[in-house]
Amino acid sequence: MSEMDAAATPFDLTRLTREGDATRTSDLLVTEAPVEFRLGGVPLAVLMRTPGHDEELGLGFAITEGIVLNPDEVAGVVPAGDPDDGDRWSVVLSEGVAVDPEQFRRNLYTTSSCGVCGKASIDAVRVAALRPPPGPHVSVETLFGLVDTMQAAQRSFAATGGIHGAALFAADGELLVLREDIGRHNAVDKVVGYASRLAWPIGERILLISGRVSFEMVQKAAVAGIPVIAAVSAASSLAVELAEELGLTVIGFLRDDLCNVYTDPGRVV
Repeated sequence: MSEMDAAATPFDLTRLTREGDATRTSDLLVTEAPVEFRLGGVPLAVLMRTPGHDEELGLGFAITEGIVLNPDEVAGVVPAGDPDDGDRWSVVLSEGVAVDPEQFRRNLYTTSSCGVCGKASIDAVRVAALRPPPGPHVSVETLFGLVDTMQAAQRSFAATGGIHGAALFAADGELLVLREDIGRHNAVDKVVGYASRLAWPIGERILLISGRVSFEMVQKAAVAGIPVIAAVSAASSLAVELAEELGLTVIGFLRDDLCNVYTDPGRVV
């Protein structure tokens, strides 16, 4: 099954016009399905996600949740159990790495829109963040071109209109990786999972997301060592406070010819 086939589900429906005309037709819905990740046989979380790149999702989730401190501590993310029982994956730790899975086990399943569901407090999600590098320094012209580049690459969004995107860019605007998912957090974790195998910390890159910048999105960028996070939507107060504390640049409402640079504008030149 191709990535596009996994991300979209055909569905027959009735389409209405304002005048009341009804037509039977078919459309594509973004696929939403549960996936379970385990550690040492213990279930860690059930995520509602769009199928595809599940290994990256598992690795990125383990990193950004602070279950492991770097990607080298994970030997792999492999299928677990009988495939007929649903999508289940095991996070396999590298030799010599020991983690108590019970301290990270989520009390609730995580919906596609949820970042810190099941966490007891804000303190519980303040995992160890990496010190961000001084760069990248991105030009204003390059910055405003990022959204167009990401949207042009979002095949699943073009087909369904109902899926989030997360993209990692170099300072010159080169698109390094794009992932789509019904969950904003899942899309970012897939990007982190992919990029962390190429370089760690991920370094002087720009993370662009299609939704808002929330606390947990800044946290994920910080844990991965990504110093710039931009979005087409708004930023929350707690996201900006955390970014100021950690030295990250947060950019919101990046669309058309205007944007808000909430923190550390020195990286935009």
